[in-house]
Amino acid sequence: MNFKTGLIKMAIKWTPNRLIIWVANIILKGIAELVDFSFDLEARKSYVQIQLLGESETIEVWLENFTVVSDEAGHSLIIEQARSNRIWLNNLLSRIAGKAWKIPVIPQFTAEIELICELFKAESREEAETPVQEDNVYAEQGEPGPAESK
Repeated sequence: MNFKTGLIKMAIKWTPNRLIIWVANIILKGIAELVDFSFDLEARKSYVQIQLLGESETIEVWLENFTVVSDEAGHSLIIEQARSNRIWLNNLLSRIAGKAWKIPVIPQFTAEIELICELFKAESREEAETPVQEDNVYAEQGEPGPAESK
């Protein structure tokens, strides 16, 4: 992760939900009102509660385990789990969950798409395995780890 991506992740984490709700409600005026919102980039979870204009009940949507996968052909968005408190929306979300959705290549937005892909890229399994975990294996066996034997 580069400095720019780390800085943006920190800004996302520190942005107050009230600010996001306030700005969203300015944009959605006359259509809907954002009631509640949470977004956890590290846990890959998002929650939105919205009140459509003229409706008596709110709509809730939960997204979990979303990621961007990159390969030679381009980038794809994958949302592993998506659900709602509305049956019709649950049925719609079930059709998009678990599938790779190709992100279109738009030349004018190449830099922005690359940044978004960096923010939401899948954590590789190699990055998840750290030398500390390997040292724990040696400690469980009662032997010194590679760092301790030097």
